[in-house]
Amino acid sequence: MAAKAKSSGGNGNIVVVAGTDEGLVKERALELYREMTGGVDDGFTHETIDGVADNSDKAHEICGSTIQALQTLPMFGGDKVVWLRNASFLSDDVTGRSERTLSGVEALRKVLEAGVPQGVKFLVTASAPDKRRAFWKFLEKAAEVEVHDRIDTSREGWQDQVARLVDDRARDLGLRFEPDALALFVMLAGEATQQIGNELEKLDLYLGERRTVTEQDVFTMVPLSRAGIVFEIGNALQKGDAARAIALIDQQLEQGDSAIAIIRASIIPTVRNLFMAKVVGDTMKVPTNNYQSFAGALDRLPEIERAWLPQKKTGGVNVYPVFLALRGAAAFTLDGLRKAMEATLKADQALVTTGLDHRLVLHRLIAEITATRPQKRMAARS
Repeated sequence: MAAKAKSSGGNGNIVVVAGTDEGLVKERALELYREMTGGVDDGFTHETIDGVADNSDKAHEICGSTIQALQTLPMFGGDKVVWLRNASFLSDDVTGRSERTLSGVEALRKVLEAGVPQGVKFLVTASAPDKRRAFWKFLEKAAEVEVHDRIDTSREGWQDQVARLVDDRARDLGLRFEPDALALFVMLAGEATQQIGNELEKLDLYLGERRTVTEQDVFTMVPLSRAGIVFEIGNALQKGDAARAIALIDQQLEQGDSAIAIIRASIIPTVRNLFMAKVVGDTMKVPTNNYQSFAGALDRLPEIERAWLPQKKTGGVNVYPVFLALRGAAAFTLDGLRKAMEATLKADQALVTTGLDHRLVLHRLIAEITATRPQKRMAARS
């Protein structure tokens, strides 16, 4: 799941939806609002307050409007929902830290602490609230809280989480991904739920009656994100396509990315995963044609045999990148990949400790890595 949701205290008359996955926060908040209002909003009974504040005076004004809305009963009786939407002033920024903002938020907290009037429900949404503040701590105790944060792509195993999310959403649309297509989609679309949803809807329309998504479909319809470019550099290396890898590297350098960031985000992980996949594929008796079988087999290996493989912080082998590298690893020899790892280490050291031209260092490294791929050279002669 992309979201890590949690429910806290409260009796249901205060509901908070927050988190860095803005698309999922908006989607979930709208769903809750429709549930609370019964899907009926005549424009008189319920109130939606825009919580985006450019400065502290605006933030204070929004808090005052929210208090007034909570204390004003509906003109024609019945239940009322007050939605404070996109409360940006709850974040840890200049506006959120100002005394004027804090005084408005404190006034709102006191009103909520005294009790929301009978028949009134309060819905709050915010993308990045400061969870150290007294107001958030009060909400955790007094409200039903859901937190939906983006998947952290700096943590091992994030691809697995995104793949499960994509699979679930694709199933809702009646779509089925081929394994390579799913892997490519995960790397190109990134971790944001809204972006994933948008790209799946595009694929749904593009495919028409056809329901199976191929790798070519993803290449055609899904644009390259930065994570996608990082993946594509690695993908080009696995295929021995030096020209493609160099063109992508040059593109990133021209956009201000550093050579050290490129080698550590893309080239080092690619070579390392190819080496690990080669060892696993050649020396360990594990099924390699199916992800679930492959993952299960690696996790069942004795600890001493899997301790050198990439590990998740939550425990267990980080299988996904190794599985993705299996096909590419088949085109290399184990000795060739050892040489590629040595060349990569030397290039990384050169980037950090010497004044050599960074572009030249990366270009040379790409040439050295692809030169260790014998099947590439044999195909060129045939």
